[in-house]
Amino acid sequence: MVAFLAESRPMVAEAYRVALANGGTCDGAPGLRPEYHEHYFGTYFRDPDGNKICIACHSPEPQSAG
Repeated sequence: MVAFLAESRPMVAEAYRVALANGGTCDGAPGLRPEYHEHYFGTYFRDPDGNKICIACHSPEPQSAG
């Protein structure tokens, strides 16, 4: 498996969307994975050649103002 670090949770979700739109297959939809740690937000997919890819963000979700 190859893993990449994303700067934000929306980037994780967008990477997943783009991967599936280009022939990838789901191996774990974007979401929190508290079994790793409180803020782990990741996704897993396989590219068209079958390689497993992980995209993850380790930062907490930003708090909205107001």
